[in-house]
Amino acid sequence: MAQPLPIPKPLPSPPTDGITSLSYLATTSLLASSSWDGSLRIHDAAAKSCVVSKSLERPLLSLATQKEGSESVFCGGIDGSIQKFDVQNDSISFIGVHSDASTSAEKKLACSCLAFANDESTLLASAGWNGKFSLWDVRWNKRVTSIDLPGKAFDMDVSSDFKMAVVASSGRRNSFIDLRASKVLLDDQENTSEDEVVKIMLDRESSLKYQTRCVRFFPNGVGLAVGSIEGRVAIEYLDDVGIASGKKKYAFKCHRISDTIYPVNTIAFHPQFGTFATGGADGTVVTWDGNSKKKISAIAKLPTSVACVAFNYDGTQIAMASSYTFEEGERDHPRDEIFVRDVLESEVKPKGVSK
Repeated sequence: MAQPLPIPKPLPSPPTDGITSLSYLATTSLLASSSWDGSLRIHDAAAKSCVVSKSLERPLLSLATQKEGSESVFCGGIDGSIQKFDVQNDSISFIGVHSDASTSAEKKLACSCLAFANDESTLLASAGWNGKFSLWDVRWNKRVTSIDLPGKAFDMDVSSDFKMAVVASSGRRNSFIDLRASKVLLDDQENTSEDEVVKIMLDRESSLKYQTRCVRFFPNGVGLAVGSIEGRVAIEYLDDVGIASGKKKYAFKCHRISDTIYPVNTIAFHPQFGTFATGGADGTVVTWDGNSKKKISAIAKLPTSVACVAFNYDGTQIAMASSYTFEEGERDHPRDEIFVRDVLESEVKPKGVSK
């Protein structure tokens, strides 16, 4: 008898404006979200309760959570600010400003991307609409380096071994940043040249023909998945930077209804099996096996666009933001909501893998 499919369950007290990011806190059931309403929320996804709703007084476009051992959430604002919220102490501290207001137009200040760049979660990477990539020592709330990107940053990811970051920017550019020597910046900042430590090791055009919306490294680091506004995902490899894969890049269509094409807004890899989920502006969440080039399962149909998705630490639950992403312009739309859903092994296991 087939196992019944889990049902997505809405969390209470969701954001009231566009949801921009979701992230579980380490190995807990706590789920952080950022949104255009300017509040950081933390839900207990197991208890289905909202445990924190903290106004940071500006729209929030990005967030990053530390690994096990510290329950802190870092948020990037539309004004370029980077702030830290300490869950245990219920306190907010100011890290810095990604963009310099004296040299940037207001619309270019936004810190659109955040991710941790070392295993200790002391080195925070930021990228923004001003076309800059920066690293911050969060122990001292200090920027340690900043480099130019080819354009406005839309999304960013850091490889699981923390050796490389990728930033998807305007002009369909994917910039690969060498982080291997970034530890030097933390250990000996005064005697280290920034230019010698952090640099773009490869800048290349996306294999997709339209604007990139999301990008994520494979868990094993040999390639990446890139999603575009034209309902396609590209699987690309990193032979250009010396990471041999023996495979050829390819792309596939997704998130389409009849002749209507919807953007791919978000990609998240399963932490155990290395398969991945995509969320689209068609309101669906679908899982894929990138190695076998096959769809695994359609796991949810939400009321409106899926703005972001995230797996918990062991991949047994997925969080999904149902939040209109304005692909059809200004119009009436369902309210913003966050859904959580249990994940069956059959929905994420690669094709042909036995128990």
